[in-house]
Amino acid sequence: MRGLTFLVTLVALLTGFYRYFDSRLDQFYVFDPSNLHELSQRAIAAHGNDTRAVVDFIVTELDEKVPGSNLNRDEEWVFNNAGGAMGAMYIIHASITEYLIIFGTSIGTEGHTGRHTADDYFNILQGTQLAFVPGSYEAEVYPQGSVHHLQRGQVKQYKMDESCFALEYARGWIPPMLFFGYADTFSSTLDFPTLWATTRITAREMIANLLKGKM
Repeated sequence: MRGLTFLVTLVALLTGFYRYFDSRLDQFYVFDPSNLHELSQRAIAAHGNDTRAVVDFIVTELDEKVPGSNLNRDEEWVFNNAGGAMGAMYIIHASITEYLIIFGTSIGTEGHTGRHTADDYFNILQGTQLAFVPGSYEAEVYPQGSVHHLQRGQVKQYKMDESCFALEYARGWIPPMLFFGYADTFSSTLDFPTLWATTRITAREMIANLLKGKM
């Protein structure tokens, strides 16, 4: 009986904690989706299809103009397998409530977006992304310079036919998204060195931000 009482109390406390902070998530954000989209467009206008220069333009300006962003300036690229799709990512920022990465592939990929606890903004820097939802007979098309907003809780099929890179920004509860990012390792790839690298970089950035007071 005591065990059941403890469990009910714990669930109630965690639910209260979640609802309290979920209603106040906005106060923890340091990035703005509209600003990131505008920055992406300016970077493309300045450097066209030179994606490396586009990425450097974006990261340099964010480092200079976004206070408290705590960016990772080292381009630590790692493979990312999630939802059946495969690409690579460079983690620019990772905290409890936000992440900012460059994600893409030079040969194309396709998969499941995942159903997440955060809004996801996919700013296309190079190439084109396609998306599909059940019941639609037409693909959603997101060319270079556009942004694909996957709302919290939504799910789609997505595809990059060929070379495609994006500035991906998620805001909401980030830790639960990690399960989606890890699942393919245990179900198919068994690529544990990549899993370790992803975990090490993500944990390092999240802990560093927490120590600086950034949720």
